[in-house]
This record gives sequence, C-alpha cells and structure tokens, in this order.
Amino acid sequence: MENWYSDNGDGTYTNPVLYTDYSDPDAIRVGDDYYMVASSFCNTPGLPILHSKDMVNWTLINYALENIPYERYKKPMHGCGVWAPAIRYFGEEFVIFFPMPDEGIFVTKAKDPADEWSEPVAVFEGKGWIDPCPFIDDDGKAYMVNAFARSRIGFKSVLQIVPLSSDLTKMAGEPVRVFDGNTTGQDTIEGPKLYKRNGWYYIFAPAGGVKQGWQTVLRSKNIYGPYEFRNVMEQKDTDINGPHQGAWVDTPDGSDYFIHFQDVYAAGRIIHVQPMRWENDWPIIGEAMPGEICGKPVTTDVKPVQTAENIEIFAPDTSDEFEENYYGLQWQWNANHEDDWAVPDESTSSVILKSVPAADSISDQPNLFLQKWPMPEFSAVTSLSLKDLQDGDEAGIVNMGVAYAALSVLYEGGKYVLRSISGEQKFSGEVASATDEIKVVNSDFSFENDNKEIFFKYTVTRVMPTETNTDGKFEFPIPREIVALSYSLDGHNFKPAHTLYAQAGRWVGVKCGIYVRNMLGKEGGCLRSNYFVFE
Repeated sequence: MENWYSDNGDGTYTNPVLYTDYSDPDAIRVGDDYYMVASSFCNTPGLPILHSKDMVNWTLINYALENIPYERYKKPMHGCGVWAPAIRYFGEEFVIFFPMPDEGIFVTKAKDPADEWSEPVAVFEGKGWIDPCPFIDDDGKAYMVNAFARSRIGFKSVLQIVPLSSDLTKMAGEPVRVFDGNTTGQDTIEGPKLYKRNGWYYIFAPAGGVKQGWQTVLRSKNIYGPYEFRNVMEQKDTDINGPHQGAWVDTPDGSDYFIHFQDVYAAGRIIHVQPMRWENDWPIIGEAMPGEICGKPVTTDVKPVQTAENIEIFAPDTSDEFEENYYGLQWQWNANHEDDWAVPDESTSSVILKSVPAADSISDQPNLFLQKWPMPEFSAVTSLSLKDLQDGDEAGIVNMGVAYAALSVLYEGGKYVLRSISGEQKFSGEVASATDEIKVVNSDFSFENDNKEIFFKYTVTRVMPTETNTDGKFEFPIPREIVALSYSLDGHNFKPAHTLYAQAGRWVGVKCGIYVRNMLGKEGGCLRSNYFVFE
C-alpha cells in the first residue's frame, strides 16, 4: 500500500484522515467543496492547498506561494518561514492570511484556489505576531485575531483583535488584547480562529502545548470581549494526544465538524476530523457523555458527507513515475527554488535534477527534492541514472529531519564512490547548524549499462515506544521509527548501508527524497530519476 486511506468504504471513516504532515490546518467549505491549507515553514512551494468533497478523501491541488518572500530564504531557514495560515472566502474571493514570525503577517488572494495566487502583501511588518485569522462582521467591518511567539517577541499565551481595512491588506486601528492565557490557566494558547454564531463571537484556540494540550473555545457578545472560555476537547483516555489547532467546518445539511492535527513526533502533524455539536451556545467536540461539556477525540465515525456508492477512495499522491511531462505536487524543495532545478523529460518518463553547488551540510542544501511521509510504515524505491554527472557531483537519496542522512554516489576523478552521510542539526536560537559525518560504503562502483543506473530504497519501520510523555496534563507513548537506507545495482537485491532513528524537523515531520549537488562548489551535471515509488 502506497497511501493511507481513512475512508472505510461503508459510510464511515477512521482517524487520522491524513497520516501526513499538514501542520496547523485551517479549512473552509464553499458550496459542496472543502479547502484546507497548512503551514510549510521553509519548504517551497509553500502553503499547500488541499480539496475534498467529504472531509475524509483529500487531494493536493495547489500551493498559494511559489517561493517565500525575502532573500534569506534562498537558504534553508529551518523553523522559520511560513507558519500557521488561515483560509477564508469573502465576496467570491479566496483569502489566505499567513504569518512569518520574523517578518510579519501577509495576505494572498485568488478567485480560484487551484489557480495562481496574488503576490503576498504585508498586513503587519515586524517580529512575533503569528497565527492570524481574518474575519468580516455582519456590518462589513474587517478584523484579524492573532497570537504571539515568545521566541521572537518575549511573551506568549496572549490573543489580540486587530481592525483591518475593508480590502484586508492593512491595519485600520490599534490592536486590542482580548485574552491572556497566562492568568487563566490557558498557557500557550495560540492558533486562534474567529467565528460568529447566534450573536456570539467565538475564538477557537488550542492551549497547553502542541503534544499535550487541549482545545479551548472563547466566546463574547462583543468582538473585543470580555471573553469567557471553556475546554471543549481533551485527550482523556484516547491515544490522540494534543488535540491541537484546526478549524470549525459545517456541511451543507447543517452538521458541524472540527478538523485538527495531532503531533506524532517524526511523522509530523497528522489530520483528524471530529464531530461537533452545540449545547447552550457552546461547542462540544468529539465524543462526550450526557452532561459533559468537554469531549474526547473519536477514532471511527460516520463520514461527514455521505457520497454516492462506489465513490473512489483516494489520498494525496505519493508515488511519481514522472510521466506526461510533469512531476507531482507532492514534491517540495528545502528552501526557495529555481524553476530549472527539476525538469520533466516526457520522452523518457523521467525527471532531470540539476546539480548546484554544495552547501556546508546536507541539511542546508536548498535543492533537496522532498516529500512528506504518507503513513506510519512504508518503503520507497527510486531509480537514478548517474550517466550525466560531472566531476565532483554527488547524487542519492536523503532523509531530512533534525537527524538527517543520505546515501549517495560521488563521481570524482572518473570513479563512483558510494557514501553514507549523516548528522544532526543543532539550534542556537532560531539558527541551525550541522556538520556532516561521511563514511565510504563502496570505494569504486562499476556499472553494467550505459545509464549507470543505481537503485535506492528508503524504509521506515515503527518500533515499540520506550518512552512516555509526562510533561503535560495527559500521558501518551512516544512513537519511534527507524529509517533504513539501502542500495542495489539490479533493482531487486538491496544491500543495507545506513540506519538511524527518525527525528522530526524544526516543527515539521521528516521528509524523504533525492538530490544532486557539486562538491567542488560549481554547477555540475545532472541526475535523472525514472521513478520514486512507495510500496
């Protein structure tokens, strides 16, 4: 199986609906269509946009951001870049607000979410404002709610409301702080989403921390408060820790649901859908016994939208055979990218990757051609042709997280040397550094064909947890995954070469992929891949 399928085919679904790192999701319904957007940090293209008809079967249809504003993102800035966005539909126009914690709050717009999005405009320039959500009231006045990043501004757990111009492109008044989680037991309240129902203003926001927190809802009759609050979903006796930030979404028949993420460490932040109901103008999310005001996440439930029988069950693409002169939307780069870094070749059903000068470490290489993990355990195999490498070029398969690794071939002085590369990112503040450890696996290959083809396999195996998180209100096991890198010259008999324990990136799940770089600091040749297939 190359994908994770949540739809059980009998009118029910099983959480998570996406076992993929779509961090900090926000979602909306427009007619019969659901659209979801997520964080992308320093990876590009950024701001992935997914589409669904039922909140269970999702496809990746576009990105709202081709590259990240600002020159510094030509290099990987791990943990920086595009944080938690919000998507809305106002006046026949889609709007995404997204934060960059070192630069400000930005807005981009589109008539069609699958088409081109506008150049981002800064609503606010400065450090520390995060997690913005726009809102237009019944009288047409526009606002934004947002949170704060202590790492950038010195404090956290505070929410504010900001009046905006009618076109949502600039502030139209002074911000008003409307909630302080530091004084109310709602530490690390963040990711706010602003709604209105029955004359009440609601702010949905998680608190307590990403891995061990809960869902809080604030309400007030005045947009500027004061707000009362209550916890509406907690982990309780389930295995779904966190349950962290997301979106209230309804169905055409008036049913309500909540889409949120769960942080599962190396695999990242995966997506769940919870039923939601209202009592006394308060939401209750998940499963709750009569009289309970705080629910718990469900594992299996009836699908939010019952579609026609025999509807296709699907998930975002994973495997790519590079056919029809394109490569799939599942691919992202490690930093801002150039269009010619990857060029599909329809005549041979392959993708050609351009060699660029090597960075100081694999983790800082901008042209890593990456995609997210699609499930808890899997293998992926790729075929690489090395015939067009030039002197000093190195090409192979890569595991990208705080703990990173690569298995690659260096072409130097007419010889092909197989090497394993590994390291671990160290962070000083928000700046990452790393030093590669290189080991020779095979000092001189000889190939039997002119394409100089080599096959790499990337395997993820989950092992039993040996630790339990006890930092927060709830305990939960910490999953561990082993990544194994192996190679073959015939595509059948693979030899193990390197293993490591997977470790999530800076706020992102581990990614896997391929790359080519030149160790002599020049633009070299190119690497051709015929496929990257999940098993």
